[in-house]
Amino acid sequence: MTDIKILLSEDEIPTQWYNVIADMPNPPAPVLGPDGNPVSPDALMAIFPMGIIEQEISSERWIPIPEEVRDIYRQWRPSPLFRARRLEQLLDTPAKIYYKYEGGSPAGSHKPNSAIAQAYYNKQAGAQRLATETGAGQWGSALALAGRMFGLEVLVYMVNISYQQKPFRRSMMETWGATVVASPSDQTESGRKIRKEDPDSDGSLGIAISEAVESAATRDDTNYALGSVLNHVLIHQSIIGLESKKQFEKVADYPDIIYASCGGGSNFAGVAFPFFADKASGKEVRLIAVEPSSCPTLTKGHYAYDFGDTAGLTPLTKMYTLGHDFVPPGIHAGGLRYHGDSALVSQLYKEGLVEAMAVGQLRTFEAGTTFARAEGIIPAPESSHAIASCIDEALACKQSGQAKTLFFNLSGHGHFDMAAYDQYASGQLEDFDYPEESIKSALESLPKVG
Repeated sequence: MTDIKILLSEDEIPTQWYNVIADMPNPPAPVLGPDGNPVSPDALMAIFPMGIIEQEISSERWIPIPEEVRDIYRQWRPSPLFRARRLEQLLDTPAKIYYKYEGGSPAGSHKPNSAIAQAYYNKQAGAQRLATETGAGQWGSALALAGRMFGLEVLVYMVNISYQQKPFRRSMMETWGATVVASPSDQTESGRKIRKEDPDSDGSLGIAISEAVESAATRDDTNYALGSVLNHVLIHQSIIGLESKKQFEKVADYPDIIYASCGGGSNFAGVAFPFFADKASGKEVRLIAVEPSSCPTLTKGHYAYDFGDTAGLTPLTKMYTLGHDFVPPGIHAGGLRYHGDSALVSQLYKEGLVEAMAVGQLRTFEAGTTFARAEGIIPAPESSHAIASCIDEALACKQSGQAKTLFFNLSGHGHFDMAAYDQYASGQLEDFDYPEESIKSALESLPKVG
């Protein structure tokens, strides 16, 4: 019997992160201020340490991983690459299916890959406190863990609907010593404004980002940490794809198609971007970002300059967006409920170098349940978007007889999402296809620049 797990030793953990900018055919669009002029790196120093800023603006292909960060990675890395043989048998497909499992980290997802790095650079710069936002709680949990490891206080603004839906993720954050606040809150000017307009607001990642940025900008001892979207986060997450490439080499295989869920872009970029380096050199590989049909940023959004937050406190980034005041439905894939996407992911999608598709909530949970019954691991709802698309392709291979190699990133487990699985099993979940007129309305508020 051939191996199910393809493993690397701790000595094989990459010593450098990968920066996709070095292999992009066109330079990234500049980040702008509200006046429409490019933002200087110095302007970011109010909320970020210099080590992070240098990575954010770097065009170097390889970024060294500090030994202290790499040493902590050894707690759960390298993560295993699985051959999903039982799923293949269940689907009766000639396709080979692989998945990279990031749920073995202490926080249960891929998010600590960047949280540990960000906490390290902030500690080096003398920060005492970090403020951040979180949707479903994966990023908040990861930063709470990282803050504990580096002796930093952590304040987390958690999107209100997820604060209510996922109480045990809040418990995780608090166990590691973080302070967790439901967003919108009464602790910030931006939060109070939203609550005045809508006292029962479900919140959104854009609103929570506004609160976290405001908290960081108004205290000298506090910096801001972001779990997705920005270039430095995508750089840190590249360790997923870099390890995966080594693991595929061990079994003399290579994926035809790579799938990953996409909200802000850290999951997708983390696994796909290191393979983009091969694509840029002429290798045939399809890279597919999978998003919720209720928050269809890439598939229905507009490519334009927009704020990363609801209150307009952040610089303007050119990206696919549904409008910074977009408030998505309260789906259970809370980590994907963001109005925009990474500028790098957006640009590559605009240029036709990566692909995107949208999946409904019911199909997502159906795929997650199918996977769990075959492979044993209960996936996070976010990860199940990629699983759904991968299963669909595996079934298409069954019809065509093609033996493609399919690969997806299982970015986290669903142990804290069982209430959602209960609702799915009892028929209480429903699909949300965000109305076109609502998207058009939100896009009307886009800044008039670029």
